[in-house]
Amino acid sequence: MDYLQSLKKILDTTIKEDASDLLISVNHRPVIRIVGQLVPLINEKVVTPEISKGFAFSIMSEVKKQKFLAEKEIDFSYDFDGKARFRVNVFFQRDSISLALRLISPNIRTIEDLLLPPILHEFTRKTQGLLLITGASGQGKSTTLAAMLDEVNHTRAVHIITIEDPIEYIYQGDKSIVEQREVLNDTDSFANALKSTFRQNPDVIMVGEMRDLETISTTITAAETGHLVFATLHTNSASQSIHRMVDVFPAEQQNQIRFQLAGSLLGVVSQRLIPRINGGFVPVCEVMICDNAISNLIRENKNHEIPAVIETSAKEGMISLNRALTDLVRKKEISLKNAIDYSSNPLELKNLLG
Repeated sequence: MDYLQSLKKILDTTIKEDASDLLISVNHRPVIRIVGQLVPLINEKVVTPEISKGFAFSIMSEVKKQKFLAEKEIDFSYDFDGKARFRVNVFFQRDSISLALRLISPNIRTIEDLLLPPILHEFTRKTQGLLLITGASGQGKSTTLAAMLDEVNHTRAVHIITIEDPIEYIYQGDKSIVEQREVLNDTDSFANALKSTFRQNPDVIMVGEMRDLETISTTITAAETGHLVFATLHTNSASQSIHRMVDVFPAEQQNQIRFQLAGSLLGVVSQRLIPRINGGFVPVCEVMICDNAISNLIRENKNHEIPAVIETSAKEGMISLNRALTDLVRKKEISLKNAIDYSSNPLELKNLLG
């Protein structure tokens, strides 16, 4: 069996059906996800352990195979014959190999296309500081980040360096020079790549994910030393994001980190994708802008007061999650049930909706 050609046939189907994901798991037929719903490909064979292993290894280099066998899971990107790009995760489950492939749009959509808050344009005009894009996996962080970075690319003559694992969107340099580095292929780690960027003369740095103390520390330093830095975190709110960044440091360093963050943080955009009444998904964002009031709360370790400041700072451009949900319910974009399910404070949401 030619595993690569068989997989390519399934990838063709994934693209033709306008699916967002392809899932390959032993004892099931391949499954695609269309507008959130799982759809089995009934014309395909049930996947055996040999087939799933063949599919996985057919799109891995020898280096990736060795890393996968050592660590039992791996992320990478796959360019499908120039037709499309996929973000791939391969992992073991019950001694068999499974694959999850996410189709990456070849076109980088704009902030307007994605229905994101217009205030995000303001962050792309900054010359230094740190902006965090946060949310759970699969909530559109990478797509939002790509829209903002590409806006910089089209509007400013700067040197952009991205550090990604894996590379998802491909940027076509316009006014900017854009250089994309992939962990494992182009660098050993986020931390190593970040330390090297200081010698590469960047104006804008994108950190695909802040996973450890060293990466977080170097990211903050980069933002403090005259660079505009975009980074992602797997957190659900602005206050949680600040807590997570400070909490990775030893107790004796945390006060210093709070002061550094208070001086370098531009803002936090926390994002969720919520099912639309008419199908598809719509992004809902909490937007915190690091003004004097927020900076003081960070310095004083009063993260629990941040939501109240966001709620009362709409004139400054901040957006609370419940205000965003309320707006979408009133526009009949999302259901009341989904708004309540996704809210971090359902009682307050009900009060806002009257």
